[in-house]
Amino acid sequence: QVQLVESGGGLVQPGGSLRLSCAASGTIVRAWHMGWYRQAPGKQRSLVARLNVAGASTYVDSVKGRFTMTRDNAKNTVYLQMNNLKPEDTAVYYCNRVTTDDDKLWSWGQGTQVIVSS
Repeated sequence: QVQLVESGGGLVQPGGSLRLSCAASGTIVRAWHMGWYRQAPGKQRSLVARLNVAGASTYVDSVKGRFTMTRDNAKNTVYLQMNNLKPEDTAVYYCNRVTTDDDKLWSWGQGTQVIVSS
């Protein structure tokens, strides 16, 4: 059974930075296209960054140039470096595999809360 544990969130002022971590067990993250998702209050969860098995990353326009997703194969962990944070980045952040079939998503972790506020 795959378990995902996200961490690294917190309260940060606009313009600040955070580094989120997602440690996986029960699978090998380098074997899958992985993604960071976020869910803001009252909104659906959505994909904001993805990292394919080859190590190439893509981002939604709203975070492009500010967020960077990476992977540490030795630690079986994916990261999301978030710079120049904005209030609209406030959300709970989750990691999971990226798939076109929602039934193939792994069980969601608890997520990590990011609050961007002055």
